[in-house]
Amino acid sequence: MSTTISQDAPPATLASGAGIATATAVADAERVAAMAGRALRAVEEVIYGQNQVVEECLITLLAGGHVLLIGVPGLAKTRLVQTLGTVLGLDDKRVQFTPDLMPADILGSEVLDQANDGRRSFRFMPGPVFCQLLMADEINRASPRTQSALLQAMQEHRVSVAGQYHLLPRPFHVLATQNPIEQEGTYPLPEAQLDRFLMQVDIGYPDEKAERDIVLHTTGTEDTDARQVMNGEDLMAAQKLVRQVPVGESVVNAILRLVRAGRPETSLIPEVKQTVLWGPGPRASQALMLASRARALLQGRLSPSVDDVLTLAKPILQHRMALTFSARADGKSVNDIIAKLCAYANGA
Repeated sequence: MSTTISQDAPPATLASGAGIATATAVADAERVAAMAGRALRAVEEVIYGQNQVVEECLITLLAGGHVLLIGVPGLAKTRLVQTLGTVLGLDDKRVQFTPDLMPADILGSEVLDQANDGRRSFRFMPGPVFCQLLMADEINRASPRTQSALLQAMQEHRVSVAGQYHLLPRPFHVLATQNPIEQEGTYPLPEAQLDRFLMQVDIGYPDEKAERDIVLHTTGTEDTDARQVMNGEDLMAAQKLVRQVPVGESVVNAILRLVRAGRPETSLIPEVKQTVLWGPGPRASQALMLASRARALLQGRLSPSVDDVLTLAKPILQHRMALTFSARADGKSVNDIIAKLCAYANGA
């Protein structure tokens, strides 16, 4: 992957983020792009046959967001999160979500301490959420009450326990996994929580070549260990730089055209009005803007293109839309609608 920054968009077309204009800023962008490229390759050395999945996860982290990983068992979802934590040098923790898991098991709780002189006071014991990379394994197996414990943490990067706010470490990211086929004993994630995930990344089966690599490299006496490439400060610096990447007016227009066309209230597409129950909100527009910038930087470009928006439309929109019952009964899917939105946003 090339790490030489190419300046595609002329200054007159830039709508925002004109921070990368000086030679020093361009040099910083090249350094971050090279570092992110090394991190991408380091993860791919451990995770075989899931290059697109790895890239989408890294884009989400560069954009400062959270990821919802969906796939059948055995597709290395847990190993992917652990590898990302090692490669990025983050303090990672794992919580196995179960029906009996309580909010205090995630956030922490107040405990009563007694001093030597007999005086008593409450002390806060932090839970596993106080880390930089939290893996919420099988998140849909916990009750809605426990799922909601993550809402404030994911949005505000702080939690409230016993009326007191406690700040979470920076950076803070949630990578949640979900099994799409084992639905017995699960609780669907509410729309408010789904919206807080910047991307829903679907993990499919590897192709034959990748599965051959998996069989040959993971069943021997030695296993490939992940190597650290970045640390938390590097990631935060990259996230800050992503927000300075300039965006052309055509890209902004494509984002607005795409997202607003997905809402039955504002869409000009008849099929959307007939089949979509509810569409993406403003968080979808924000996610497309940040993720497009991060993808451009990861690929060594100074500014994103409309192609970045169209490529990221599916993982960013699919969990932010729902179809009517009649549309689902007719065999229509959200991805079918997203394909029509992309064609509409591209002027087709």
